Amino acid sequence: MKMKRLNLNGRNLLAWTLFIGLGFGFYYLVVYLKTGPRDQGIPKLLRDGFENNEALSKDLPAQVVVEYPKSAVAKKVKVNGMFGLKSALDSSAYRLLVIHPEKNDTAKFTLDQIQAMPKTEVIFDFKCIEGWNQITWWGGSSFSAFMKQYYPDLLDDKDKLKYAYVGLMTPDRKYYVGIDAGSMMHPKTLLCYEMKGLPLSIKQGYPLRLIIPVKYGIKHLKRIGYLYFSQTKPKDYWAERGYDYDSGH
Repeated sequence: MKMKRLNLNGRNLLAWTLFIGLGFGFYYLVVYLKTGPRDQGIPKLLRDGFENNEALSKDLPAQVVVEYPKSAVAKKVKVNGMFGLKSALDSSAYRLLVIHPEKNDTAKFTLDQIQAMPKTEVIFDFKCIEGWNQITWWGGSSFSAFMKQYYPDLLDDKDKLKYAYVGLMTPDRKYYVGIDAGSMMHPKTLLCYEMKGLPLSIKQGYPLRLIIPVKYGIKHLKRIGYLYFSQTKPKDYWAERGYDYDSGH
């Protein structure tokens, strides 16, 4: 009986030791996250986790976008934010400004030029970091087709972008995103000017927005004003506020 009691007490002691050790470990982890080094608005430890996940995702095959029939499209499409849309817009003067990374040149594209290209449509499950999702229907020019027509010098012999990232900003420069080249060159990534077969509304990014089905809604920049290319990560509005830079799903 004594030997059995000793074994039981030993197990209890080990359990309590582990419990207290884990408690202290959790406490110091919380303190470290609050007071330790930070990177782009969040604890460096968490940012390193984001970066590791992003590195792993780059080695995966290109994502397949699941598409749906028009009968599944949401009747009322939610608005996922108005960042960068509060400034007045003169639609007749609108231009998409594309900055060439090597020629120190900025080209100006009208909406008519974008619409003159073959139209691509996508009906997919739009996902928001707030937790909601909807089946939505969009139309526009695929970004990859735009690049092949206007910027073939920035593509390699396999039609891959020579630069690692693409940056986009609203005309007022108050909202901006950075996106990896592979996701931008996905055939269903659109310079989008239609929703449900009609021109975009102001709240949905009229006259031209980004639709990128492999990313969460925070990357679908509305009212594209500037587009540029970079080998390093362009600035990103929500990454600066603690969110995952990649924001893929």
